[in-house]
Amino acid sequence: MSAHIPTKALLLAIQADPTSAIAIVRHLNPDMVCFFLHESHKEVVESQIPPALSRMPQRWDWIFTPSPESFSACQKALAQRLGPLLTTWNVMPGELVIDITSATVGMASAMVLTGFPFSTKVLLCPGPLSSSGDQTPEEFAKQLAQTDTSANPWDEEAPRLRHETCYHFNHGSYDAAVKGFHTLEHRISGGMKPFYRALADVAQGYGLWDQLLYRPAWEKLKGGIKALELASVWGAPPGMDRLIHLLKGNLTFLERIVLDSKDIKPAVALDLLAWAKRRGDRGRDLEVATHVLLRALEAFAQSRLYTQYHLKSWDVTLEQLPEDLRDTCRRQYCNEIDGKYRLPLQAQFQTLAGLGDPMGQRFVTDWPKMKSLFDAADHALLGYGFEPIKPERFHQLYDLVIRLSEVAPTDLPEFPSLNV
Repeated sequence: MSAHIPTKALLLAIQADPTSAIAIVRHLNPDMVCFFLHESHKEVVESQIPPALSRMPQRWDWIFTPSPESFSACQKALAQRLGPLLTTWNVMPGELVIDITSATVGMASAMVLTGFPFSTKVLLCPGPLSSSGDQTPEEFAKQLAQTDTSANPWDEEAPRLRHETCYHFNHGSYDAAVKGFHTLEHRISGGMKPFYRALADVAQGYGLWDQLLYRPAWEKLKGGIKALELASVWGAPPGMDRLIHLLKGNLTFLERIVLDSKDIKPAVALDLLAWAKRRGDRGRDLEVATHVLLRALEAFAQSRLYTQYHLKSWDVTLEQLPEDLRDTCRRQYCNEIDGKYRLPLQAQFQTLAGLGDPMGQRFVTDWPKMKSLFDAADHALLGYGFEPIKPERFHQLYDLVIRLSEVAPTDLPEFPSLNV
């Protein structure tokens, strides 16, 4: 890092000899400096460092450790002061440089540990430091400029943090996954930044999809897959070819929904069923998932009525219905405001059965056996009851929807499992 490229903030250890501190501040040219030291060395900072600098930092402060040799004392001092100080200075994560050249082992360990969330650069200058002052700041700065003395602790931590972020994605915490991948993108060094940016876009795309925001999800996922393909060319963990193949399969499914201009989109029924299945597999949000299951079942009925019989369930005419259902529809399903006839779920299947459709006939034939499952959904907390749905009831209802719709589980879109 050359002197003409300013550093936002510097955390600098200092003891009795200020030689290295002067050289490092000159070299990094920071806007803000926080000195980490024993209180007895405060006079060194105040009297010797400002006269040696041609450009003073805009702000500076210090954090005192009661015992420079004690890791626990150093860590406690930094944990209490460093975060609030950086917040006051408006220093963003990744903008802090840590120099441990003059630190004791206890100080250095505490500085790296506490500063890790804020820093992407740890500096340890080479060569022995002369306690008698034989080495001038100019000589030290020359030695510093000729040697690569820095390390980014995030580079070695990246695989572990990537696995943690994949865990968030695989368990449906898409916002956390997006944040994790963006954090890695901004913290690591070198050529893997585009890879993590692409993974963040992919995670965001699936998060939008999970909210049933199909077009934004399709657009984000399309760009993310393309970026992931390009990033993988320059080096990526193993297994990317298989992952990209799965992502493209999901993208094709999304296109079926996004590019379908018809009023009723058959693929939506599949997606609603897959949405509910993901919740059931994780044992989460079963109340909501149960009602989405019922909505998926209705979507299958609506799709069949529309594609096979050109009938919209929310706007039917009496002439379209089987004759034995017309009187019921006239009396019960007419909207008083607009005068349109809207068929509820059970009436949709009765209509299908009356039209000779196998799916409707299965529903009508098995209704006495199925009624208890529908009652369980109605009596749940998000129905009109006061008891949560039982997991076994949810899974029975899922199996029922699969059987009635004759959908194979392999027809459902499956979100990928990230293991990169």
